[in-house]
Amino acid sequence: MDKVMRAAAGAALGAAAGYGWHRLVGCSTGACPITANPWTSTLYGALVGLLFALG
Repeated sequence: MDKVMRAAAGAALGAAAGYGWHRLVGCSTGACPITANPWTSTLYGALVGLLFALG
């Protein structure tokens, strides 16, 4: 159960960081594949956070 909670926390923190990156840095031209769309940056951040939490 501890591993599941750590994975969930990592994914949540990563998602928050991904959304924050979209809002604060973003992509002014709209051509950036990850940061142009808030959904994409949030999901990518969640995946990276999950990998860090499990690694």
